[in-house]
Amino acid sequence: MKTQLLLTFTLLMLCLCAAPAQETHKPVIYFIGDSQVCYGQDDGAQGLWGWGSAMTNYFDQSKVRTVNRASGHASSRTFYTQPELWAALLREMKTGDYLFIQFSVHESDPLNDATYARGTLPGTGNKERAITHALTGKKETIHTYGWYLRQFVREAKLKGVTPLICSPAPRNVWSKPTLMKSSDPYAQSAREVASQEKVFFIDLQSRSRAKMEEEGAAVAKDKYYLPTDPVHSTALGAMLHALSVTEEIRTFPGYALIPYLLDKPSDAFPKRKKLYIIGDSTVQDGNAPIAGWGGPIREMFDTTRLKSYNRSRGARSSQTYHSEGLWELIRSQLRPGDFVLVGFGHNDGATLKGTGDEIRVVTKRDGTPDTIHTYGWNMRKFVRDTKAAGAIPILFSQIPWGSLREGKAPRVTDTYAKWLREVAESEQVGFVDLNDLLATKYEALGDEEVRSMSQDGAHTNKKGALFNALTMIEGLCAIRSPLADYVLPAYKK
Repeated sequence: MKTQLLLTFTLLMLCLCAAPAQETHKPVIYFIGDSQVCYGQDDGAQGLWGWGSAMTNYFDQSKVRTVNRASGHASSRTFYTQPELWAALLREMKTGDYLFIQFSVHESDPLNDATYARGTLPGTGNKERAITHALTGKKETIHTYGWYLRQFVREAKLKGVTPLICSPAPRNVWSKPTLMKSSDPYAQSAREVASQEKVFFIDLQSRSRAKMEEEGAAVAKDKYYLPTDPVHSTALGAMLHALSVTEEIRTFPGYALIPYLLDKPSDAFPKRKKLYIIGDSTVQDGNAPIAGWGGPIREMFDTTRLKSYNRSRGARSSQTYHSEGLWELIRSQLRPGDFVLVGFGHNDGATLKGTGDEIRVVTKRDGTPDTIHTYGWNMRKFVRDTKAAGAIPILFSQIPWGSLREGKAPRVTDTYAKWLREVAESEQVGFVDLNDLLATKYEALGDEEVRSMSQDGAHTNKKGALFNALTMIEGLCAIRSPLADYVLPAYKK
């Protein structure tokens, strides 16, 4: 009997030990809103930042993750109706996550015009208006500001997500040297919806306003805002608003987010790694209908950890990007851990061939001398300057230019791609032979499909830019570049 009990106990312990451990979900704190929460491309353009980007500094990222999904041009209406915004986020969020909601900037915009058509009806009631959308031609029923906030709250709750509503951040408008104006009807409407739906309300406007009034208009109006923009905040302003949010959270007795707050938050903002992409017009964002792959690829990286800047410039070569001072502007901004994706070739006809140290001195139109180097010399300088700053360079070859010729894509295997590979090997840096990857794919697709992605034989349209960006991601993952660690899971194969 004792033997049987011992055997049973042993088997039971073995089963318990062999059972896979249950993975615990690391909570994610999502932020949705407009340009006060995420300004532009979230890259500090014009020196402006949204407070949602600064929240990373205030939460312990080892215990919880902060993700800013706000969209600068969105109103509560367009964020709700555009499927790539709310519907996509709703699919992404999981039980146990949190959702901060703040809209106001575009709520009073026109309800139906030929630009954005994003305004909402005022108030929190159930009034509605039916329209035929001026941009899409589709029927749409427009609701009140409060109605859209309620939809976010209710649908988040159904997913097991905890929503919080924030008032708008204060605007840089002062009635007295120590008194900011506070006539924002959306702050009161946001409070009403929070009360109706029984969710926590964060009075960001009052708390941030009180902080700035302590400093006074003479200091605060130029410290936390720019003189030309009373709505959006500087980096210091974003940090002030983020601090206000966390202080409000601490006033909620026993609230579950409080243990995730840092007692000593970092004041270094922004602190995410940066990616600079430099190349020619086939990489540059471009003006529609022309599009370069440097635009769509930025959305394929985790923007909570990496800030991407496409600094490609049309009609530039490896030589002129140096000689015009464009590279020096980027080099001076590089910090340890940043990344630089660099590749040229299409406009390098006047650059000396090869990878040697030969030079040729020419006279520019203004009569000054200019020293022309080899293509390889120029690329080595990009690499060495990047390394000297502690950043990580990655080289890429140019996209195939033009349509297929007798079923074959034009390659630069014996010229620019060859020289890039030599530089990459000698400098021990990553190299993505994008030219060869795309040429192989183009040949498999056929000339008709390749033409459908081309705008003028030299540049791609939006479809081609996306295809090339996905291929570049594939190349980064294939060479196991450190940059691939920042690629969103959806784009990894």
